[in-house]
Amino acid sequence: MMDREEVRLRRSPFAIRDQQLRDYIQGIACRLAGEHCPDVRVYLFQTPFFNANMAPNGMMQVWTGLMLRVDNEAQIATVLGHEIGHYLQRHSVERLRDAKSRSAFGQFLGLLGRGGAIGQIVVVAGQFSYTRDQEREADEIGVTLMRRAGYDVAEASKVWENLFLEIKARPNYDSATFPMFATHPGVEERQETLKKLAEAAPGGVTNEEAWREKTKPFRREWLADEVKRGQYEESIALLTRMIARTPSQADVVFARGEVYRLRAKDKDVDAAFADYQAAVAIGGEPPETHRGLAVIYRNRNQLPQARASFERYMQVAPDAPDLLMIKSYLEELGT
Repeated sequence: MMDREEVRLRRSPFAIRDQQLRDYIQGIACRLAGEHCPDVRVYLFQTPFFNANMAPNGMMQVWTGLMLRVDNEAQIATVLGHEIGHYLQRHSVERLRDAKSRSAFGQFLGLLGRGGAIGQIVVVAGQFSYTRDQEREADEIGVTLMRRAGYDVAEASKVWENLFLEIKARPNYDSATFPMFATHPGVEERQETLKKLAEAAPGGVTNEEAWREKTKPFRREWLADEVKRGQYEESIALLTRMIARTPSQADVVFARGEVYRLRAKDKDVDAAFADYQAAVAIGGEPPETHRGLAVIYRNRNQLPQARASFERYMQVAPDAPDLLMIKSYLEELGT
């Protein structure tokens, strides 16, 4: 059944076709899987959430939301190694053997027939939930695979630490009722366990520069998807962390400005304006930065600055789909 679904997912409009990126992530998975490399087939999907998963037939999904959030190869290897650990121990098969899971599996089969393209991706991703003990076992196996592949295991705990920053930023967050903690070890336990495993065998590479270089061509698109996700507090937590780590990324600073603009709470317009200006000061900012500045200047009745920013936007984005609207704004502002 999963082989059939794999064929369907290959044709998904959300599947990433870029062969270089696919080969790069497949290569990381293969270094982790070792002799099991021929059994592991990695598919990338443009979906702005933190997730990777592996089906019992060796099909692995990796979502762009995960790739946006990790800082280096060692961190993506943490998640991929964890999923390979589930696969090697056949945890998903175990889960399908008990009666309750078989009932859920029947629902799963029905959902696959009705879910549409993105529904299929999400359903396949979410059906194989594991026990806490299975999650702990997968963590340990993942760390072992990371160490064998030469990655710095100290990066493993940072993945969950960074994710927890976003989770805690959610409005009305309550750890007692958060779904992830019903099946996964607590974040504090997981971080502590992973740190101890790392201390037992320090060293290894992160390959951060290689990760940045390989993912840079896609980052603006992934950031735009993150902004559109509409989870403003989570996005601000994520983007603020990314800016603190690498302040020179104008596209990340602009993206946070966009989140502030869309959230539109008290002083958010001022925060958006500050981020737009910071992105311009860094250089290499997305063209839309100037449009954002122009709109704020216009609303503040700072007409010369608004005109200059609209004109700059037209210069750097001559094929933008909203140029007619921008020209109407300029006519309204006068010469």
